[in-house]
Amino acid sequence: MAKKNYEQLAKEVVDKVGGIENINSLFHCVTRLRFKLKETSKADKESIKNIKGVLTVVEGNGQFQVVIGNEVSDVFDTVLNMYPEIKSEAETKVVEEKPSGNILTRAFNTMASIFTPIIIALAGSGMIKAVLVILTTYGLMDKAGSTYKILSAAGNSVFYFLPLFLAFSAAKTFKVNPFISVAIIGALMEPNFTGLMKANGDMASFVGIPVVLMGYSGTVIPSILTIWAYSYLEKFLKKFIPKSIEIFALSMVALLIMVPLAVIVIGPIGVTLGNGMGYVINTLSSNNGLLAGLIVGAGWTYLVMMGIHWGVVPIMINNLSNLGYDVIRPMIAAATFASAGVALGVFLRSRNKETRGLAASSLVPALLGGITEPIVYGLSVKYKKPLIAQTIAGGIAGAFIGAFHTKAIVYVFPALTTLPAFFGDTFTIYIIGIIMAFTISAALTYFFGFDEGETTSRPAKANKSDLELVSCIQGEMINIEQVQDQVFAGKAMGEGIAFIPENGVVTSPIDGIIEVAFPTGHAVGIKSSNNIEVLIHVGINTVELKGEHFKMLVNQGESVRKGQQLIQFDLEAIKEKGYDTTTMMIITNSNEFNGVNIDEYRHVNNEDRVMNLIMKEA
Repeated sequence: MAKKNYEQLAKEVVDKVGGIENINSLFHCVTRLRFKLKETSKADKESIKNIKGVLTVVEGNGQFQVVIGNEVSDVFDTVLNMYPEIKSEAETKVVEEKPSGNILTRAFNTMASIFTPIIIALAGSGMIKAVLVILTTYGLMDKAGSTYKILSAAGNSVFYFLPLFLAFSAAKTFKVNPFISVAIIGALMEPNFTGLMKANGDMASFVGIPVVLMGYSGTVIPSILTIWAYSYLEKFLKKFIPKSIEIFALSMVALLIMVPLAVIVIGPIGVTLGNGMGYVINTLSSNNGLLAGLIVGAGWTYLVMMGIHWGVVPIMINNLSNLGYDVIRPMIAAATFASAGVALGVFLRSRNKETRGLAASSLVPALLGGITEPIVYGLSVKYKKPLIAQTIAGGIAGAFIGAFHTKAIVYVFPALTTLPAFFGDTFTIYIIGIIMAFTISAALTYFFGFDEGETTSRPAKANKSDLELVSCIQGEMINIEQVQDQVFAGKAMGEGIAFIPENGVVTSPIDGIIEVAFPTGHAVGIKSSNNIEVLIHVGINTVELKGEHFKMLVNQGESVRKGQQLIQFDLEAIKEKGYDTTTMMIITNSNEFNGVNIDEYRHVNNEDRVMNLIMKEA
């Protein structure tokens, strides 16, 4: 995507989420812009989905997530450059946000915001550790040499000091002073404290209170819990400490309270909790790795789609810290490579130039970087059958990988470039597993097939009847320029016509595939085999009804025939609520044709011819 288009994309996304005044904060992960909005109802979800450069929109965990794909960081930077108010609000102001969702979804949301900023450091240092394992295993580097020790320090630093990274990131999430937070957790790794312990479980005392000593290097939960507790303390202290002495008094009191509290209570609880979660997962894997792998391999894509996969990250990192390996990440790799297989299967099966281009362009990031969301949303979800294929393939390969208790030795995104992260006695199993996932998914995608509008049955030249559109509704046909909405009247979305409806039945004006079936029921998009793209939109601003008085009769991806009922709506009820019920029928890609000939404006019934298109010569 050209740089100039990032600005247009950024502007459209910000406008459609309700403008900068509706944005509490914004951050991004590997493929998504993650907005926290003041009022989600102000965001036009369906319009955002139709913005060029947006793959889809996901709502979950109190976030409004706009899926961009590989270019998300560029789009994120562009948003912040164009709207500095968003940046300063996210980073410097304490924004009071109402908690949304239940306690579980809020916990997943919190994990995502804490781990997202440090994943890049974890992945990079993890790859150094993995490469060093290979070099020393095959005698290419001496563990006793200074070169190894320097590189080992580079690889170990993030993992050894992980609690400090988490403290800083958690402070940003919980909106407290990050440097005081690091100081609190740093005390748990300071030599005077660590020197008290020879082994986990040793006892000490603090003013007569028994202290169970734990090693906190590489741990996850204690740091997050401690800074969460500190967030309440800091707000409390700021109410009583005068501003004139806050510069030293706040940190002094915070350290005096939080360090003992962490050492005596929070730390041991956090270590136990982290170990307990890891024990449950690892026990399941040990006792029935096949079942665990089946569940993870088949289900991981759906967790990613819901945006709650971050809840599993602490368990994986805790496993690596405590055990030196993790069994979950290899199972996840089955889902990753199954997604990549979809791209190959679509590329081989499709006859649509654009679809093949998307498949080819998304295959490389998936294989080399483990980035699969462009495939998931652009191909699997869109065409449905590929999603079934990758679920089956991911489950089979995940079961195989899990059955042999396959291990990852560092935290990385599964990809061909990160193969060293899985080096060890189960490395061969891992290679076989990901090949299985990729090839089975590609084969199933190819043989299942999928509907994409422009398919193998497309004729070399369109028949005249194929370029004719009939009325989608009974009523008075009017000029689109008379519509009381400048987007439609100004033909910003394309040429078309409008109707004053007499009843609440919308039918298809063409044979085609349902490209978009809006969940609110007020609009539907259809694409014919001749590449005619039609949007039918019932009423003006009727999206605000959130589906009330509408019934969508078709699903995305479904084939429909000319005259088939698509939508039913209560015409009188919508009018009573004050909405204009003028219904628009727009050719959204009218610029791809040589002309749009509209019949005379008159009263029409469903299936009366109302226009025809002129195909460009090949």
